[in-house]
Amino acid sequence: MILNYIWIALVLLAILVAVVQGLVSGNADCLSDVLNSTFSSAKNGFEISIGLTGVLSLWMGIMKIGEEGGVVSRMSKAVSPFFTRLFPDLPKGHPAFGSMLMNLSATMLGIDNAATPLGLQAMREMQETNSDKQTASNPMIMFMVLVTSGLTFVPVSIMTYRAQMGAANPADVFLPILLSTYFAAMAGLISVAIAQKIRLWDKVILGTLGGITAVVALLIWAAMHFPQDTVSRWSGAGAAILLLGVIGWFIAAGMRKKINVYDAFIDGAKGGFQTAVGIIPYLIAILVAVGMFRASGAMDYMVSGIGWCFSLIGLNTDFVPALPTALMRPLSGSGARGMMVDAMVQYGADSFVGRVVSIVQGSTDTTFYILAVYFGSVNIKNIRYAVVCSLIADFAGLLSAILLGYLFFH
Repeated sequence: MILNYIWIALVLLAILVAVVQGLVSGNADCLSDVLNSTFSSAKNGFEISIGLTGVLSLWMGIMKIGEEGGVVSRMSKAVSPFFTRLFPDLPKGHPAFGSMLMNLSATMLGIDNAATPLGLQAMREMQETNSDKQTASNPMIMFMVLVTSGLTFVPVSIMTYRAQMGAANPADVFLPILLSTYFAAMAGLISVAIAQKIRLWDKVILGTLGGITAVVALLIWAAMHFPQDTVSRWSGAGAAILLLGVIGWFIAAGMRKKINVYDAFIDGAKGGFQTAVGIIPYLIAILVAVGMFRASGAMDYMVSGIGWCFSLIGLNTDFVPALPTALMRPLSGSGARGMMVDAMVQYGADSFVGRVVSIVQGSTDTTFYILAVYFGSVNIKNIRYAVVCSLIADFAGLLSAILLGYLFFH
């Protein structure tokens, strides 16, 4: 329901702004731009979906081997003490635990192409125990908020963009990105825990979150004591080892149980293809609304209004040029990435704005894109408070990104 209202608001506001601009200027080009954006966005949505087909087929095929080989079941049992407290509505050892663990692990390592199919697999598994097939269950909402918060330990892609844009030290944003995405994840988790009355002071939950905090602290220490190229090289090698290790592990487990590994892969890949086709309408819907909103100039007016409000009360507005990236981030990953690069081109990669947009880009994930794709993959219509809690995480990530930008670089 909330996505419905947001979609309607984006589309109608884009049309209204375009019409007003056309009447005031006497030029209908803005109307044409908005109209053209609908076609280009729909095309992009279809192309993205087609691009996802191969990746989804691959990883859902691998997951099927892991399921029949018993690996996913063992992983589910291993994380069951923590996940049964965080997802109390799922039974112990539920197969979704293994898929969620692999999804969150891939996200933390910045392996988005592997994280998405694993997350979609988790949604399908949770849907099997969902009593209302059109309404998001509590475990689905908790999982979605954790995914949209985008907790990433090593933001390799952002450091790569900064290196390409000529930054003297591309890794100088590593620490603030890690802190901002950590704050976003914690804010999202706490907001859902409050809504679902989950006891976060449970010793297992506190111990696990304490372990994650220790890993964050260790990565911060490594970033401060090793050069950027070393961090990037080791993170890339770690991601490759993880993915290849998972594939090898799953195949070896399948062989040990004497299953037909090839047939298992084909069965899983078929499911991946069907999932990719199923999400096309949801993806096109959200991308068309975002494209219209951008093309109409509504985004520019919103940024200018925010800057005016801050200047009116006497606050520093040096961060305002980074707001287009911040406002686009929950809507479109490619759009936010383009705005980040544009800001670095205009102001310089080592400028205050260039650094803030980098932190903002790494602070959270593309909330509405993820919600549309993940919930759309299992035909969920009522997502309840998932948007609200996800936006709480987004706001925490954005606010901490800006404050950390001032703390480290202003």
